[in-house]
Amino acid sequence: MTIRFLADESCDFAVARALRRVGFDVLCISESSPRAEDSKVIRIALHEGRIVLTEDKDFGRLVYSYGQETLGVIFLRFPTVARKQISRDVLSLVKQQGEKLVGSFVTVQPGRIRISHAP
Repeated sequence: MTIRFLADESCDFAVARALRRVGFDVLCISESSPRAEDSKVIRIALHEGRIVLTEDKDFGRLVYSYGQETLGVIFLRFPTVARKQISRDVLSLVKQQGEKLVGSFVTVQPGRIRISHAP
């Protein structure tokens, strides 16, 4: 299985560019369905077999509180002072964890990664 991604509008476009540069299939919601609601973003990602990349904490609520099915979510929490390393950290995560990301809810912060399985 090849990992594919869907970048939410809140996701730093540098992350999508970095993943594309090394050969990953990344669809940006801003390019295909601008202003789509979060629940629709998850449905599109699930339908197309993609892991959601986002900086919007509402995705955690959709997955954990409302039980919305997902192929996986990578939630990025980077303060302004650490923005330069966001793409590097995501690339490192994807290269190290690979297929383990499928079905997981991953929170990525500077120097910290938490992987949990979506309910």
